[in-house]
Amino acid sequence: MLFDSSLRKDLSRSFGGTLVVVLTIVLTVMLIRMLGLAARGSASPEDVALLLGYATLGQLPILLCLSVFVAVVSTLTRMYRDSEMAVWLASGVSLTRFVRPVARFVTPVLLAVAGLTLVVWPWTNRNISELRDRYEKRSDLSRVEAGQFQTSADGRRVFFIDKDAPSDGTGRNVFILEQREDRESVTTAQSGRVEYTPQGQRLLSLANGARTDLDTRGGTRTISRFDHYQIRIGEAVVSELEALPPKARHSLDLLRDGGQRARGELVWRLGMIVVPLNLMLLGLGLAAGSHRRAGGVTLLVALLAFVVYLNLVNLSQAWVGSGKAAMLPALLGVHLSMFLIAVSLLWWRNGGANRCLVRRSPASA
Repeated sequence: MLFDSSLRKDLSRSFGGTLVVVLTIVLTVMLIRMLGLAARGSASPEDVALLLGYATLGQLPILLCLSVFVAVVSTLTRMYRDSEMAVWLASGVSLTRFVRPVARFVTPVLLAVAGLTLVVWPWTNRNISELRDRYEKRSDLSRVEAGQFQTSADGRRVFFIDKDAPSDGTGRNVFILEQREDRESVTTAQSGRVEYTPQGQRLLSLANGARTDLDTRGGTRTISRFDHYQIRIGEAVVSELEALPPKARHSLDLLRDGGQRARGELVWRLGMIVVPLNLMLLGLGLAAGSHRRAGGVTLLVALLAFVVYLNLVNLSQAWVGSGKAAMLPALLGVHLSMFLIAVSLLWWRNGGANRCLVRRSPASA
């Protein structure tokens, strides 16, 4: 039908343009953020491109929802401004008749949001966590460059390894300065090697060296020599599923968990699937009143409604995660309320349009 095809074409053009603009803005912001993390030493400079890609994939559900909402509002606002909507309404097409073609257009986006939220979202967060943890939890010895003094991750140790250190994981002429609140220790050794305990802790095993301890409060100095000495240089490497944050875990794992944080994450994921449908209905209702005001005002009101709705989704996640609300009431309270508001607004706008046509029909006759 001409009505359906023309409306879908307009929606597609508006949706594509909005998505490109929003995606460009988000990529620029994400790139600045990732470069800042790399400059502060929170992420590896080599992983900036990967982190940017993962972060963009994680934000795609929200970007798709926003693009659909803006496309619906801007397309119908243009139709009201160009009097195209008046022609359709005068020909017997009611405002509710727009629901079916718009819903057909939104359905692929809704399926994409569901797949991105349930599958891609935890996958991207898990990869981001692995990249950042691998960089942040690397051993102190791996930070050391041969022939240069380097500081440990906590800033309390200074390491030095000779330039002629072999590349098999063993360092020669090792120097370690460790500072605490009431003690300062200097350890030197002919060689050092990184070892792992069965619990996954990283140890620096030193051979043929000496250790000098200085009590900064009492001024007592103790010198000891050793043939073999071990220093813990890292915490246990934790890779179990329970150690991952909820946003990095699979949806099925969250269902099996049943904890408060897991249920809170599920509330957000399931809620994002319903968001495009409610935004579609809300956009139809908001755009129906755009013939009485400027199009920019309508779009501003729509963006404000989107921000409020998204914040309510995040708030429901926080409530469930903290145990202040149950999972089902939180979902129904936010999304069913928004659905009823959107349907009521659409029904009111449709009645207003019909009343307007009824008033104009005698005059036109």
